[in-house]
Amino acid sequence: MMEKMLELKNITKRFPGLVANDSVSLDGVAGEVHAVVGENGAGKSTLMNIITGLYHQDEGEVWSRGEKLEFSGPRDAILKGIGMVHQHFMLVNRFTVVQNIILGYEGTKSGVIDFEQARNKVEELCRLYDFKLDLDKPVGELSVGHQQRVEILKVLYRGADILILDEPTAVLTPQEVEELFTNLEKLKTQGKLILFISHKLHEVLRISDRITVLRRGKVVGTVVAGETNKKRLAEMMVGRPVLFRLEKPECEVQEPVLEVRNVTIKTGEDRQSLNNLSLTLRRGEIYGIAGVEGNGQRELVEAVMGLTAYHEGSILIKGQETKGKCVRDVRKIGVGYIPEDRHHRAVVLPMTVWENAVLGMEGDVDYGSWWKLNIEGIKEFTKRKIAEFDIRLGTIDSAIRNLSGGNQQKVVLARELSTDPDVIIAAQPVRGLDIGAIEFVHKQLINARSNGKGVLMISADLEEVLSVSDRVGIMYNGEIVKEFVPGELEVEEIGHYMLGASQKVGEASHD
Repeated sequence: MMEKMLELKNITKRFPGLVANDSVSLDGVAGEVHAVVGENGAGKSTLMNIITGLYHQDEGEVWSRGEKLEFSGPRDAILKGIGMVHQHFMLVNRFTVVQNIILGYEGTKSGVIDFEQARNKVEELCRLYDFKLDLDKPVGELSVGHQQRVEILKVLYRGADILILDEPTAVLTPQEVEELFTNLEKLKTQGKLILFISHKLHEVLRISDRITVLRRGKVVGTVVAGETNKKRLAEMMVGRPVLFRLEKPECEVQEPVLEVRNVTIKTGEDRQSLNNLSLTLRRGEIYGIAGVEGNGQRELVEAVMGLTAYHEGSILIKGQETKGKCVRDVRKIGVGYIPEDRHHRAVVLPMTVWENAVLGMEGDVDYGSWWKLNIEGIKEFTKRKIAEFDIRLGTIDSAIRNLSGGNQQKVVLARELSTDPDVIIAAQPVRGLDIGAIEFVHKQLINARSNGKGVLMISADLEEVLSVSDRVGIMYNGEIVKEFVPGELEVEEIGHYMLGASQKVGEASHD
């Protein structure tokens, strides 16, 4: 029998009004990838925070190699060989690879950092796990995939042999996912235990040896990856059958509702976040933007919404030039906006659900006037939308921060679609959502498209872009470098365009 590197025994963690983990038990052995999956709010993050010493359980025990562990903080977990690679990297962009890896754990000789010794140790780790990196390059100049390798090396440098990876493929290209999985296989052969947290079930099934499913804080079951399938896992997660094939009825594509013409945004003398970018969105279609994050997607959305000024070109919504218009003006033309960062752009976390349900629309005649809100009318509207969008909550008077991520996103969707917009800007609309919430959001976008709306969807998840979109534009370095219809290109070829490896194709159609 293989050595149990980690064993959780009946872990329970309570918060006011919520049991986040309810007598959770699981174990992991050396040389294993053990996936933990579940809906938003299933208790995955709380469990990982207990394992890494950020939280302390109310009941139950954490064991490693026959030793009961008691942590007073994250440093104790690191000393016991437990490290976590977070979804959002914790790197200093202007520091080199070596400097980032040793930061906080610098060895010293006579009170001076011994960089030679540190570098030798990092080089040995790179050789051992076949991580190819330029150790002297500033981290800010690395690709997302290489930055992730730096994060993995950070925990290995600290002596971790139990690695927790939180949504590790969320922002990677197909090629970078392949490289990550190759690295994980190498880590397995060296006897590491990897806890793999992900919503992407096809990847979970491919890389994992065993999978533990959580639902509402409890373990539904632990299964061998080779003995289950995507459909069964999804049903275990949400407690009902889930449709993976999106029903997309044929839809007549009509006149343009959004035209971006040769738009350039300069960020410095020699730098541009958008470079002569053009695209056209028509009624009755979903136009998906694919690409590695940081290639101008955010600036494109903000330029369309009036949040960022552009230096050259023009943007037309339903034939109206938007240059100089503010967000309120753009929305009045007929635009619904689902921002990529819902906590900073879409909701105000301390405010109630009913207040967030009409955020930005307070001046509309249905909800009051400039000096007084029609609170009764707003609450009735909110209750209707809660029923229509299946938003699960205790009361509309509670702060929206108390809702799960999926239910917060449903509030945003309900609000933005309630104005019957002709153009819907959906930036990362399902980021961080579970499989049930993803299914719901995608259906709403497809229904809008079927009702003659134009949907511009930006996503770092290539699988999502290909399954939902009618047309796709690949963004690289502030440009649309390729347009295609899903099914026209192989995934590997798409990945080349996302990395800038393929030349810009001049014949991409924008008409």
